[in-house]
Amino acid sequence: MAVADDIALIKRQEETLVFTAFDEAVAFEIGSAIRDRALREDLPIIVDIRTFDRPLFYAAMPGSNASNPDWARRKINVVKRYLRSTYRLVLEQQRPDRTFKIGEGLDIADYVLAGGGFPVAVKGVGVIGVIAVSGLPERQDHGVVVDALCDYLAIDAGQLALPPEEKS
Repeated sequence: MAVADDIALIKRQEETLVFTAFDEAVAFEIGSAIRDRALREDLPIIVDIRTFDRPLFYAAMPGSNASNPDWARRKINVVKRYLRSTYRLVLEQQRPDRTFKIGEGLDIADYVLAGGGFPVAVKGVGVIGVIAVSGLPERQDHGVVVDALCDYLAIDAGQLALPPEEKS
């Protein structure tokens, strides 16, 4: 039942964390906030914020590695294709190999089932981009983005935060 609850909460995150407007300044403010948190908490992440036609913000933190940008790129591609959170897709698909079903026709070099990609949605417009974080366990990558969006949009993060992951 916990997976279904998490999926429902992520859907609520996606419906709630919507901008009235999104531009370079907003991307910079959110990206800078994530970077500042990563510095404070020693998080070995990269953050990549972009609209679907161009990059707006990128930062690589100490401890991140050469594979993190590629993981972020593949998460970005997933958000662009499905217009939803990559962690939601992870939970919905339940595929431990991190690939989509063969019938989806998605090359593993360009698409990955891994949390940390979150859609940038604008009210009255729809999904126009993505915020991707890579470097932590996927639930934490997802949480870093959600926390930053809650802070920026002045929404109580406690109402939207996923609970700690249950160990099986």
